[in-house]
Amino acid sequence: MVTRAVKNLARYGVEKGLIQKCDEAFVINRVLQELGMNSFEQPAESEDSTMELEEILKILLDYACEKGIIENSIAYRDLFDTKLMGLLTPFPHEVIAEFKRRMQESPEAATDWYYAFSQATDYIRSYRICKDRRWKTETEYGDLDITINLSKPEKDPKAIAAAKNTPKGNYPQCMLCRENEGYGGRVDHPARQNHRIIPIRIAGKDWFFQYSPYVYYNEHCIAFNGEHVPMKIDRSAFEKMFDFIKFLPHYFIGSNADLPIVGGSILAHDHFQGGRYTFAMELAEVEKRVIFEGFADVDAGVVKWPMSVIRLSCADSDRLVELADKILTKWRGYTDEAAFIFAETEGEPHNTITPIARKRDGKFELDLVLRNNITTQEHPLGVYHPHAKLHHIKKENIGLIEVMGLAVLPARLLEEMEAVKDGILAGKDLQADEKTALHAEWAEEFMKKYGKVSREELNRIVEQEIGFVFAQVLEDAGVYKRTEEGREAFSRFLKACGAEDVQA
Repeated sequence: MVTRAVKNLARYGVEKGLIQKCDEAFVINRVLQELGMNSFEQPAESEDSTMELEEILKILLDYACEKGIIENSIAYRDLFDTKLMGLLTPFPHEVIAEFKRRMQESPEAATDWYYAFSQATDYIRSYRICKDRRWKTETEYGDLDITINLSKPEKDPKAIAAAKNTPKGNYPQCMLCRENEGYGGRVDHPARQNHRIIPIRIAGKDWFFQYSPYVYYNEHCIAFNGEHVPMKIDRSAFEKMFDFIKFLPHYFIGSNADLPIVGGSILAHDHFQGGRYTFAMELAEVEKRVIFEGFADVDAGVVKWPMSVIRLSCADSDRLVELADKILTKWRGYTDEAAFIFAETEGEPHNTITPIARKRDGKFELDLVLRNNITTQEHPLGVYHPHAKLHHIKKENIGLIEVMGLAVLPARLLEEMEAVKDGILAGKDLQADEKTALHAEWAEEFMKKYGKVSREELNRIVEQEIGFVFAQVLEDAGVYKRTEEGREAFSRFLKACGAEDVQA
């Protein structure tokens, strides 16, 4: 089985275009060295069948564990299989050259190839990603995407224990740094021998482009600064985003907010996230048109969305940068006590923006989502954050991906929801079971809307109700609520930004 797996790993590399046929014996020898094997017999023809990558790696990892080469735990297995895949992965200059060659055909051709390449090298572990639970829930804001994330490996007790006894590394400085390319990894930092990045120029500086290994949506990519510098939402951030859109006009690009609580990402390294996916927020219509003084050439308005979104559109991206900078500057220092909006308290700033840029129908488009991270005794995790009654479903920060309408929910929910459904069908007291107690009040409330249901119907109902909770999560995160009072407060801010004409 091991020799078959080694042979098939080399064959896989040839089939995926990672290596050529003439490289096969060379790669086999490199794999044998890592496995401590001094001999290799070609499998018999009857045994020489094609195997899936997941099966190949499992056989090789099991062998490495059996021989004491690695510890049998998730973290060590992931470090080792990445090392094996790195033996098949071309050098950076080869990958960059191929990307540039495809760019001459079209940006779409380049990203199609690079995305498939990132899957082929197992940097994107497709056989794990496919285990994620995904569905859509129809709401008044459009079809929200719901994902229960099962592809990220759980905390590894052995790795955690080992990390405590290992001096803290400072290289690479974070998981976004360019130095991750080809890095061997350690128990507290993933291996990246199979990782290749594409250099790009953004705002006249060296940036890099890659895909997220967890791909929460199609072609989920990351653009990151070549230098390890903090994220900051400012005029230059808008300029950088449009530089990216001009490079890959079929992608959107966005940024998490640059303050804690409302920033759901690595704030220490300047970066954006993007991809080739249409979120519910992009499809949401502008429900109120706004004309800003001095910007009659910019289409602007408030988006029908649970969070507070100003959409700007113009053929000239520089005009969007000018207006976005004006709105951001005003928002940073804006206080409206009647609406419980405070620019700062005790010297701590609270106002920022989550921006998203795209190109649509020949025009550049920029969504500015107003954010505020103030906390109170009643809401210690944030006033504009999922409130406590929703924490049984979603407690984590609302970052860029959630803002656009895709819920990334914790893996624990899968087992808990099965227990909830079992309890409902059996007529049990949900409060009495620790697996269901957190969800009991919510489940008992929504089941009042339904009569006796089958298991299949209940599966659909629970998914739908989770989606409705996510809609409430976004409403909680909105600084201006969708009430008459909230709309009036939103209009006050727009007028403070120079809105000449606010149309109903």
